[in-house]
Amino acid sequence: MGQNIELVRLLDENGSEIGTADKALVHTAETPLHLAFSCHVFDAEGRTLLTRRALSKLTWPGVWTNSLCGHPAPGETFEEAIVRRAETELNIKLSAIKPALPGFRYRATDASGIVENEVCPVFTAVYAGSGEISPNPQEVCDLAWADVVDVEEAVAAAPFAFSPWLVQQLAEGVYTGGRLPA
Repeated sequence: MGQNIELVRLLDENGSEIGTADKALVHTAETPLHLAFSCHVFDAEGRTLLTRRALSKLTWPGVWTNSLCGHPAPGETFEEAIVRRAETELNIKLSAIKPALPGFRYRATDASGIVENEVCPVFTAVYAGSGEISPNPQEVCDLAWADVVDVEEAVAAAPFAFSPWLVQQLAEGVYTGGRLPA
């Protein structure tokens, strides 16, 4: 019983907050619109960090995606949520968090029938650490640093191997033509 309930912020069709719900109960075949975020982490060489979702994840298990995603808690800013999730998922600290696609929104259905339905602003951030990253195995089962042009080419060649939100973010120009956003 002592487990904390993680709340997501429910939204109306205009993006206004209308309440909260338990994250563990919200992702179903009829997921209500809610607030989330995606973050693309870059290193000093301009490479981006791709992560492979843990095989135990409810949606898109084992699929390659952007660096990290999550849901800001009630009262939490996007920057605070990104810092929290970077520590939880990847055991890293980030800096230079900036919006990349602030109006991003998507809806996608996993092969299991579970729907993602999110207003999901996209951010970039910088990881200045060194050494190997040790991700949380409940969140990430593999990771790789890649040049953005290689990511774009891989997603174009095999979009089914990547999360639908990453595919859509690339289509909307998240990497600004292969350069780290200014």
